[in-house]
Amino acid sequence: MRRTALAALCIAAAATAGLTGCQPGQDTADSGTGVSSTSAASTESAESAGNKEPFAGLTGGEIADRATKATTGAGSLRMKGDIPDDESSGIISLDVALNKKGECAGTIGMGGKGRVGLIKTGDLVYMKFDEEFLREQSDGESKADTDAAVAMLAGKWTKTKATGADAKEFGDFCDLTKVLEGAEDTNSDATRGKTTTVDGTPAITLHEKDGKDRYTLYVATEGKPYLLRVDSTAGADQGSVTFSDFDEPVPARKPAGEILDLDALGG
Repeated sequence: MRRTALAALCIAAAATAGLTGCQPGQDTADSGTGVSSTSAASTESAESAGNKEPFAGLTGGEIADRATKATTGAGSLRMKGDIPDDESSGIISLDVALNKKGECAGTIGMGGKGRVGLIKTGDLVYMKFDEEFLREQSDGESKADTDAAVAMLAGKWTKTKATGADAKEFGDFCDLTKVLEGAEDTNSDATRGKTTTVDGTPAITLHEKDGKDRYTLYVATEGKPYLLRVDSTAGADQGSVTFSDFDEPVPARKPAGEILDLDALGG
């Protein structure tokens, strides 16, 4: 298997979150379905600015290897995007900053069926569930029990030990070391693509194949060669994840106000 380890990051992240999606498909970045802010004009302007060719003399695989080293070497980063989840046939929406200390802060949307606010600091996981999520998770329960859970928990911060069953699925996702586990194993045959920008950062696209799977990777051409984005599609399943805020502090702090203790409630 010659898939670049960087292309596997979204799969690794999904796996550690208890998800099963991130199914790749046909590479369509150059036909306009890659980074939404990218256009022919931006590409042309970058090329006409007199800048030197990024990563001159390097193959796509060599660029991917450099990006792997830079990205996996980061102590923290932010992941944001949508990942198809085969198990629920829905979409997992992520916007989470996490680090190698096991801290995180952000939100996870569960296939259009609710959203969870997530903070992990120390040995505690704080979660805030919206009403839609609670009702979805209460499927099969009586209406009275479901309404009671919504009244008690919806929109309120809760806390539980990171080792508890209720928190483990989310808590594991907060550990960047686990998310990046195995990503250092590179053997890429990626090919070089066009130069472009990702959220204003100059980048080069790399096209990666693994059997029928197709990926487009976006690697920063200024500063450290971080992976900025991974796009993948497979029929109706489309996924895209961006990476940013490398080595920035993660705002993982105890929420203000009242916090319900799920462990004390027997949660």
